[in-house]
Amino acid sequence: MIDRSMVKQLRLAPWGSRFWAWLIDIILVGIIASVIVEPAATLVRLGTSYHFSDIEQIATHGVLQWVYWTACEGRTGQSAGKMVMHIRLTAADGTPAGYTSAAIESFGKAFLIVIDCLIGWLAMGGQRLRLFNRISATIVITDDIPETPEGIEYVKDGE
Repeated sequence: MIDRSMVKQLRLAPWGSRFWAWLIDIILVGIIASVIVEPAATLVRLGTSYHFSDIEQIATHGVLQWVYWTACEGRTGQSAGKMVMHIRLTAADGTPAGYTSAAIESFGKAFLIVIDCLIGWLAMGGQRLRLFNRISATIVITDDIPETPEGIEYVKDGE
């Protein structure tokens, strides 16, 4: 029999928090892309007749998003959006996911988000998993906001 006092509880993040974190990250990476990629594309076009197609621009944004999520979530489990929403990517047992798992998990949301979510919702209903969470053995959990430690009081200078 399992001793319930020894069981580690992980609270799965709700879909709403995950959506808002994703949207924040998409906007952030989109701003970065427009500041870096668009001027670079303009430089490439100077003196040539080459023009980035819409598919190339979408692919470039997808690669940037994938690299961003892999780097952030592989290192700390959190992208900027996840920090704002107080959620975190972890391995299925709650340990840090690492770069390899983060890269696999991020591929789905960077390039195949609709398929990734639909298969997750339909095939794994109620588990709050996308397909690429299952493939990468990762979960997204609610990241508890640290409380003031017991016996500590914070004061401001001059007050």
